[in-house]
Amino acid sequence: MSWMAKATLVALSLAALGLTASETRAQEAPVFEISQQDSSIKFSVQASVAIDGTFDKWNATLKFTSPDVTSGVLDVEIQADSVNTGSGMKDGKLKSKDFFDVKHDPIIKFVSTKVVQTGPNTFDIPGTFTIRGVSKQETLTLTVFGKGTGTGTIKGTMAFDRKDYGMNSGIPFIKIANRVEVTVDLHGKRVSGPPLVFKQ
Repeated sequence: MSWMAKATLVALSLAALGLTASETRAQEAPVFEISQQDSSIKFSVQASVAIDGTFDKWNATLKFTSPDVTSGVLDVEIQADSVNTGSGMKDGKLKSKDFFDVKHDPIIKFVSTKVVQTGPNTFDIPGTFTIRGVSKQETLTLTVFGKGTGTGTIKGTMAFDRKDYGMNSGIPFIKIANRVEVTVDLHGKRVSGPPLVFKQ
């Protein structure tokens, strides 16, 4: 066998090994599915008349690049037009240009930038929060229930100042605070891959 043929064979073998290693790494990452049917995303704001509700249409994904829980990325997309307070008047005002401005910016989004484990079952999830086309860094604080079982619940809270995102208006005859609190209750299960490894 010529030296060129040997070199080609070695190169192909290394490429095959590299592909196999890459596939193995991908297979070693846990894969989770979030059940929308059992989950919810809600919001509330202190006001002279209660303003709280849910978003009926959203999608959330939780992906990992390894079993290390801190390798996770949480991505949440909410259709702002799906806001539901139980009041048509409140919903209409929240959808307007004074608040969510759903005609121009229909998607509310949160994408985590890292995962910080703060306790045996608690995490801080800093990320980019986008609403009304304005993006800022916010932190979602989570508690995980069912750790190590392959199925569980993620419950968390994120608070932001509505005026930071251009929501400076009020609602006639209703006094509204600036602080808005978003709560997530996500139910998921591991569908493939190894269990997650927690640091505590």
